[in-house]
Amino acid sequence: MPVKTIKIMIDWIENNIMENPTLVDLSNHVGYSSFYCSAKFHENIGITFKQYISKRKLSLAAIEVRDTQYKLLEIALKYGYSSHEAFTRAFVNAFGCTPYQCRKQMTTLQLYMKPNVFPSHQSECLSP
Repeated sequence: MPVKTIKIMIDWIENNIMENPTLVDLSNHVGYSSFYCSAKFHENIGITFKQYISKRKLSLAAIEVRDTQYKLLEIALKYGYSSHEAFTRAFVNAFGCTPYQCRKQMTTLQLYMKPNVFPSHQSECLSP
């Protein structure tokens, strides 16, 4: 699978992350089987499709916790958590503090960002 296709996969996931994208939807989008997409995604990104969705949603939720005054339950539900408690557990596991602590103490978090994927013919160093 070309690296360009991996980039297309990541971009598609990012554009559809709030609609709970599935591996089947992704494979239909890029035209490869679900099994092949899953294997190549894991090989190139280092985590599974499901882990990627989970980490990105939690990181996006953390940004909202930090940068907005929305109720924590609203943020939890928006990003697919069934309760405030489930969101808090996931948040503590990922970041070592509760969403409330993060908001009140403006804690620095190590977010999981969208990876940069370059086609093999391009260099990762883009300066002249």
